[in-house]
Amino acid sequence: MTRAFVFPGQGAQTIGMGKALAEAYPAAKAVFDEVDEALGESLSSLIWEGEIETLTLTQNAQPALMATSLAAMRALEAEGFAVTDAAFVAGHSLGEYSALAAAGAISVADTARLLRTRGEAMQKAVPVGVGAMAALLGLDFATVKEVAEEAAQGEVCQAANDNDPGQVVVSGHKAAVERAVEIAKEKGAKRAVLLPVSAPFHCALMGPAADVMAEALDDVEINTPAVPLVANVRASAVTDPALIRALLVEQVTGSVRWRESVAYMVAEGVTEMWEIGAGKALSGMVRRIEKSIACSAVGTPEDIAKLKG
Repeated sequence: MTRAFVFPGQGAQTIGMGKALAEAYPAAKAVFDEVDEALGESLSSLIWEGEIETLTLTQNAQPALMATSLAAMRALEAEGFAVTDAAFVAGHSLGEYSALAAAGAISVADTARLLRTRGEAMQKAVPVGVGAMAALLGLDFATVKEVAEEAAQGEVCQAANDNDPGQVVVSGHKAAVERAVEIAKEKGAKRAVLLPVSAPFHCALMGPAADVMAEALDDVEINTPAVPLVANVRASAVTDPALIRALLVEQVTGSVRWRESVAYMVAEGVTEMWEIGAGKALSGMVRRIEKSIACSAVGTPEDIAKLKG
């Protein structure tokens, strides 16, 4: 079996995530301690005992999901698994940062600070209520691109996340995204629904956030990852630190090419994917992209016990 480790993005957060890992594995607890120290606050208390509304705020959810993913990775390592057991790492949007931290390209502390900055910058880039995102189900990516172009009418409307063959997310100005929902229904979408998000991610409206991230990333050391990263905006493997830095900036306004990223890894011989961290959303997407892939969620001590067999 050729393996890839994949890391979830926003939306996977739940109160209590990673707590059982931290209680079972000192190395997992150390990740949460390191993130708390890097941010100068007890993010772990919010993750384990806080309010879901506060955890879901972009600037909290992003470092929190990364911390949970890295805790799961450290727990795996404590059981004798290694990131180098994988042929590739990949992550969905913010999950790309988790993937890079897991592969040793960016320190956990730097990753936490970058994601706090990224979350704040994305939130500030567009005033609340100006932007929106919508999931269009049952249309392929090419059709959704046409829908977005038709809906734009001088505003921003872009295909933001190509998640799987039947799920593409559009992002942009609220009125344009609402038009896209209606056009998608006319074109035969099974469902077209506005998403409960606080900002229009992965579209041109995020330009101010990309500028902030370019500056923040300039100050951070990026090493060659221990295994290649399949980058969101390229849907192909990269290892060069300078290129990774540039792609992380591009990713703020660029599309998350998840369907193509999974297809790339399959074409490169990957036969199983382990979803490292909170939830099972990526596993569902992966199965819809390529039924033959064996998916395993790694978010609890029980999950790790199963993998040990």
